Amino acid sequence: MEEGSMFRSLLAILQWWGFNVTVIIMNKWIFQKLDFKFPLSVSCVHFICSSIGAYIVIKVLKVKPLIVVDPEDRWRRIFPMSFVFCINIVLGNVSLRYIPVSFMQTIKSFTPATTVVLQWLVWRKYFDWRIWASLVPIVGGILLTSVTELSFNMFGFCAALFGCLATSTKTILAESLLHGYKFDSINTVYYMAPFATMILGIPALLLEGNGIMSWFEAHPAPWSALIIIFSSGVLAFCLNFSIFYVIHSTTAVTFNVAGNLKVAVAVLVSWLIFRNPISYMNAVGCGITLVGCTFYGYVRHMLSQQAPGTPRTPRTPRNKMELLPLVNNNDKLEGKV
Repeated sequence: MEEGSMFRSLLAILQWWGFNVTVIIMNKWIFQKLDFKFPLSVSCVHFICSSIGAYIVIKVLKVKPLIVVDPEDRWRRIFPMSFVFCINIVLGNVSLRYIPVSFMQTIKSFTPATTVVLQWLVWRKYFDWRIWASLVPIVGGILLTSVTELSFNMFGFCAALFGCLATSTKTILAESLLHGYKFDSINTVYYMAPFATMILGIPALLLEGNGIMSWFEAHPAPWSALIIIFSSGVLAFCLNFSIFYVIHSTTAVTFNVAGNLKVAVAVLVSWLIFRNPISYMNAVGCGITLVGCTFYGYVRHMLSQQAPGTPRTPRTPRNKMELLPLVNNNDKLEGKV
């Protein structure tokens, strides 16, 4: 790898880590230090900021070309994805309210296992035995971390676990519902964030509106707190932009390893700030989980690089939705789902 290319990759990874860890820490700070215990409203603020940011990047600054989607496909393909996307973000914020960042991030590492199991159970997809073997340390690490977590909260644990299921569902649905569209992270936010805002806006107002008014009256510095809350929304959009940058600046293997190291950085930074108690066995469980995730990514990459003629994992069977006619004028645009 050339020195300039290596520097760009390192810069992309560092800014991705920076935005990701900052957003997580700010959200936890909002719930814990600002006492703003309204995860639906925080998620809604993030969606609004992401909608505005994606519009500016694509329509005003024209940093990334718009991938045109037929209006009918927006409702029958994008909207279901947006619904799952919304649930995923909300569950992540709900879990942050009740459990430490370190525990929440470790549980999120369970996503590869839930994805494989869902594809096997629902879509009857075959997986190489090495894929199943790579899941053993992930599951074992999660179990060890959960049993030894000193700040365990069942509601927060369930929210994080169902968040993994939502993430897996979104990944699986993207293969069928978005088949034919080569979305990057910016175009994904451009289409999904407005739908997510529409889905979440009314529930947030009905369930948390009165609580927010009471919080606003009781908080000693509500306007400063609101600036922090909306700043977290702006950074949440910047995180999506940083993902686009890092995907196009690194290899798949580098991205996988950097993603798992990012979890370790988030756990360390959160502990330094919030000082939540972490036992020795809890740290060991987190480490085992991250090693398992790295090994899982390595196995997936090795299987994808098999020479022609070598038996490979069959593709997930397409459902009826995928067979619907699709209108797309941008097949030549580069990007990733």
